[in-house]
Amino acid sequence: MNKTLSPAEGNAVYVYELPLRLWHWITALSVIVLAITGYLIADPLASPPGEASANYQMGYIRFAHFAAGYILAIGLLFRIYWAYAGNRHARQLFLPPVLSAKFWAGVIHEIRWYAFLAKEPGKYIGHNPLAVLAIHILFLWGILFMVITGFALYGEGEGMGSWQYRWFSSWVIPLFGQSQDVHTWHHLIFWAMVIFVIVHVYVAVRESILSRQTLTTTMLSGWRYFRDDRPADDAH
Repeated sequence: MNKTLSPAEGNAVYVYELPLRLWHWITALSVIVLAITGYLIADPLASPPGEASANYQMGYIRFAHFAAGYILAIGLLFRIYWAYAGNRHARQLFLPPVLSAKFWAGVIHEIRWYAFLAKEPGKYIGHNPLAVLAIHILFLWGILFMVITGFALYGEGEGMGSWQYRWFSSWVIPLFGQSQDVHTWHHLIFWAMVIFVIVHVYVAVRESILSRQTLTTTMLSGWRYFRDDRPADDAH
């Protein structure tokens, strides 16, 4: 059951628990590091002057990329666990009700709202239906794809005796055809996720201003505040 404040304290609902919020921000930081270092790996900096043995510029960049990748992968495993251990809002992104007509009506309404065709946004305690669908497809599956292909590429460098090669490289690379194809798809999905993050930030800020409910601060405090009457429950 959602925790609510008294009318004197404000119209609010406790939505996101602390472990989920920590996962969100750790994942956000990991994605930023992965994006920057991944870009530099694909388009390396100019070689610094001097002996190669005295410089480890790209080595540090690759280490940061691999370390952030491990954090992202471990965070994904935790997030899967918390989908079952946390409250019902923690499960939203994993189980979109795709067989519900009401859910798809909400998706269409939110598309119209974002396109400035609808006068009023839908009101939801958790994520709205379009956000549930977009995050499920573009982010959760995107992270899973990047983790699997990332470990496959990492295992190729570690060698056939490594667990990364046995668990990932041994079947991912043949599935795509060759190593370069894995690199290409890893790079393409990386750009898709960068675009998703930009849109996600824009939408969160836009909704906090226009929809009369808090979004950005909710992932900091866990509480969602409504500037007028809050909905009785999620509409999907």
